[in-house]
Amino acid sequence: MLGITDLATYIIGTIFIILLPGPNSLYVLSVAAKRGVRAGYQGAAAVVVGDTVLMVLAAAGIGSLLVAYPGVFTVIKYAGGAYLVWIGIQLILGAIKRWGNDATPEAVSEPADTNHPFNRALAISLVNPKAILFFVSFFIQFVDPAYPHPALTFAALGAILQIISIIYLSALILIGAHVAETFRRRHRLSAVMTGGVGTVFISFGAKLATATLS
Repeated sequence: MLGITDLATYIIGTIFIILLPGPNSLYVLSVAAKRGVRAGYQGAAAVVVGDTVLMVLAAAGIGSLLVAYPGVFTVIKYAGGAYLVWIGIQLILGAIKRWGNDATPEAVSEPADTNHPFNRALAISLVNPKAILFFVSFFIQFVDPAYPHPALTFAALGAILQIISIIYLSALILIGAHVAETFRRRHRLSAVMTGGVGTVFISFGAKLATATLS
């Protein structure tokens, strides 16, 4: 169908891959927990846009370009890793500030990381060069080389991935929104969560900086 060689295996593999924790899903969950459903879906929309951009680049052969010129990949991966570490540091600093100000909801300002959830989530989605290589290496296994319209095959594979991703992100948003009121009332609990998310982002950045093309 549409040049997809093994649709069932692709869907199962995509579900397992999406369920793996990553900076995108973690950010959407944390934003929904701190600012509610609307902000969560703003972040989710950015993830969809970012993944679409990466999939288009992958289909255009950018992944092969990075393999051919590893120096470019090195620059991108260090820049992306540094950006995730910077986000993590900002989250931790915001958590420290929130921990020390547990008086009233009005006394605690929103952390900088949640002021523009779409922009931040989009940037997070685009800084991971490994995602481009993942899309190339994963998608190509399910593309029939004899099919005359490979672009249509990539589009179909991408649409399936995005549908599964939206369902998963929606579940995370509803979970986050469920505890949003608790975090608004209990600033120190929110600070602990924010600090934990910041620490995980730093670890994501370090992992990305040490990633290889293999």
